[in-house]
Amino acid sequence: MIRILGLDPSLSRTGWGIVEAEGNRLVHIAHGAIPTRTTDPLAARLKMLHDRLCALVAEHAPHEAAVEEVFVNKNPQSTLKLGQARGVALLAVGHLPVAEHATRLVKKAVVGTGAAEKAQVLAMVQRLLPGCGVTGEDEADALAVAIAHAHLRTAVGIGSMAAPGIRGPQGQAA
Repeated sequence: MIRILGLDPSLSRTGWGIVEAEGNRLVHIAHGAIPTRTTDPLAARLKMLHDRLCALVAEHAPHEAAVEEVFVNKNPQSTLKLGQARGVALLAVGHLPVAEHATRLVKKAVVGTGAAEKAQVLAMVQRLLPGCGVTGEDEADALAVAIAHAHLRTAVGIGSMAAPGIRGPQGQAA
């Protein structure tokens, strides 16, 4: 059984979700979000995010991590802050095999269409992980990343980092 940590990075509220996968069977382990205070300095917010993610990894001991890829916002400042939060998230899980998945790919793997709305993703996560109790969009997105990674990593039958488009620990194509 492989334990996968899915991350939906954001400077304001990073969602996380952990599932265990064995073949097509998925088991919900935990989920949550890491909010930061907008009144704190950027460096303090990034450090807090890093510390909380490291503690999360230490507590749950995932075997692999999957992180949602960055998308470009209309606001360049928002894109920059998202990139910084992603960098911190990647640093916190850098000792694990890490995959990066595009948002559209995650939605397609979980909902069936890359243009799915957040409510559709939430509904499918609740259906795929009965009893998980997820209600927040950030947590649902993170669990969706973990679920998508579980499906993608086994799609070619040879395990982690094998599917096309998955990036390895240093960003190289697997």
